[in-house]
Amino acid sequence: MSWTQQSHKPLSGTRSAQPVSLDLFRHVDCGFIDFVEADQNQHGFKGQQAGYPLHRIDASEKRATPLITFAESIMKSLVFRRTFIAAALCAAIAPLTVIRGQQPKPKPTPTPPAGEQGPVEIFIRRVRLPITVVDKKGVFIPGLNKQDFQILEDKVPQEIETFANDIGQTEPLYVGVLMDTSPSIAGKLKFEQESAKNFIYTVVRPRKDRVFFATFDDQINLRQDFTDKLDLLDKAVNGINKTGNQTALYDAIWQFCDEKMRSVSGRRVLVIITDGEDTYSRANLLDAVEMAQRTETTLFAISTKAGFSSAVPGVEMGEIKDAKDRDLVKLAEETGGTAFFTGDMLSLERSFTKIARELRAQYLVTYKPTNNQYDGSYRRIDVKLANGRGDLKVRTKRGYKAIADTVKP
Repeated sequence: MSWTQQSHKPLSGTRSAQPVSLDLFRHVDCGFIDFVEADQNQHGFKGQQAGYPLHRIDASEKRATPLITFAESIMKSLVFRRTFIAAALCAAIAPLTVIRGQQPKPKPTPTPPAGEQGPVEIFIRRVRLPITVVDKKGVFIPGLNKQDFQILEDKVPQEIETFANDIGQTEPLYVGVLMDTSPSIAGKLKFEQESAKNFIYTVVRPRKDRVFFATFDDQINLRQDFTDKLDLLDKAVNGINKTGNQTALYDAIWQFCDEKMRSVSGRRVLVIITDGEDTYSRANLLDAVEMAQRTETTLFAISTKAGFSSAVPGVEMGEIKDAKDRDLVKLAEETGGTAFFTGDMLSLERSFTKIARELRAQYLVTYKPTNNQYDGSYRRIDVKLANGRGDLKVRTKRGYKAIADTVKP
């Protein structure tokens, strides 16, 4: 499957009015005459005609009686026929009027009586927060419970509805690996391929987690859809042998969060292997962050700008040097993830191991916002430890835009 950049517009269509054929009425008219003639031939109008009562003729009746009865039947048949044709013509006028552009006036919607309300559709959403807790050395802290956390949305305390401290073992993990194949990484393609495969081997649990693999340059391509089969993922990664012309980093994040992550049930993670440059996207940094937050997707960024052993002049391993680096940090931190700046394969593998451990050590909290107005405003989320543990650091997504959206829980 291959995706290219395109505008997403809903399909629309119109129905044209169908002309009314007058053959229908001719057919009905002829059918009625045939019915009368057949009935006359068969019964001599002595039997039942078009729903009229049976007329019995005794042998003692005068000869004029059948003729009078026949005449009455003819008159009744003519009256019935004229009534039928008049009704058919009236039925034909209404659709013909609509076809000629004279739309009937809509009937006003009745107002419900005072005190009664019609059906109201209300969008109710729970906010799900994967939460990571570490100490000053970056060691993950297990064993916390629901009472240890305090959730605030726009500084208003929220009631925790559900809490889990074993999601690393119970919930499936859905991971998307996005690899930069733009011209700026042409000399580091093999490095990125090894990075992608090592991450997949380190993090993914066969028969439990699912991974898709994709690339982005001036084209956004899904190379392998969600699977737990490592041989298929290996084949997809090893099949990349050339680079594109531009870099659409933010478009790739936006599109895969929207089209792949929102429909899966479980924790959602995107790992972006890139040098951080974007030269081609229609979306911007804030658009990418917003869509990741809306679809409850955590972003981890692996910077390859340094290449092997700081091969790029002026860039040292592990240091944030410029605006592109800061954008990668923002992408990750606003969604609850981390950005890694590595310079060799050994430090890169350590980063992958850290991500894997974090995903196994997370807590999961859900709450129903007290502000249920979906007005498009940004809601700031703060997660604190209730016991005032200032020596610990809490990491989760920092907010979301209040839009009525459909995301699978």
